[in-house]
Amino acid sequence: MKIAITSTGNTMDSMIDARFGRCAWFLIYDTETKLHNFLKNPAAEAEEGAGPAAVKFVAAQGVQKIVSGEFGVKIRPLLEELGVEMIANKESEKRVSEIIEMFNN
Repeated sequence: MKIAITSTGNTMDSMIDARFGRCAWFLIYDTETKLHNFLKNPAAEAEEGAGPAAVKFVAAQGVQKIVSGEFGVKIRPLLEELGVEMIANKESEKRVSEIIEMFNN
């Protein structure tokens, strides 16, 4: 299963980004192969429509779950329609490596 985690940077020590649509990076993690890839969020600097653009971007990566600090009200129905599970993590002091660890245990 592929998981997208919003991240403030492109290393495993980066913190989870509280914003979905305007996060700096997405960490795409495959729970089966244990491989990961950091992808810069192309919607982060968009003047408008960052959320829907980010949904399209992560959906194109084939993710089944997304972990972020929060999801906007416009985003939830789009992700639900695609069958992508949303996991809100309000702990802003969590490193993306810690999130991955939770999925591996």
